[in-house]
Amino acid sequence: MKYNTIVSGHFLRRPNRFIAHVEIDGKEEICHVKNTGRCKELLHPGALVYCQPSRNPQRKTRFDLIAVQKGSRLINMDSQAPNAAVGEWLKDGGLGSVDQLKAETFFGDSRFDFSFIKDGKPCFLEVKGVTLEEDGVCAFPDAPTTRGVRHLQKLTRAVREGYGAYVLFVIQMADVKYLHPNDHTDPAFGQALRDAAAAGVTVLAMDCSVTESEMTLRLPVLVRL
Repeated sequence: MKYNTIVSGHFLRRPNRFIAHVEIDGKEEICHVKNTGRCKELLHPGALVYCQPSRNPQRKTRFDLIAVQKGSRLINMDSQAPNAAVGEWLKDGGLGSVDQLKAETFFGDSRFDFSFIKDGKPCFLEVKGVTLEEDGVCAFPDAPTTRGVRHLQKLTRAVREGYGAYVLFVIQMADVKYLHPNDHTDPAFGQALRDAAAAGVTVLAMDCSVTESEMTLRLPVLVRL
């Protein structure tokens, strides 16, 4: 997925999870943070960040915060980017041949990110964006997520009812070692992920090629449950 216009700046502070103050062209701007996670390891004073100007004159914030430089890594932290990138990846045959690809499909009272037919079987796929990394090791989630647990439980139920089911962790950076569930932060999610895998849910992870203005899925990453 691509962004039309990107400007650089330096992160100053984040008074709440929705906004950040960023110095852009010598002026302090209030930016919308397109990621409600904690991201404390990414957003520290002085960090080089990349922002997209808003085209909506009615908005109170003039920019969206898109990516951040962490050491030698450029990390996309736009929570909407993984779904867009996965949609492109699926259309390009990332999972092989699929038919009737649709976004945001309901299963009972739950909504999954994608549905499709593969090898004659109806399937669901849920996407999880990953930005938490330390020494090349990635973890999910960075904060407790009851919603994420419910998604895994519903994917497990779908498998038991004869559907195919996938959870795809999109690591919003390149060149990482492996991904593991963050049991220290959310043990319930870790257990739900292991239960889902045992029930037949396919657990996948992919890293991404990230530039200031683009993010695309790149290579498979090992998942250690």
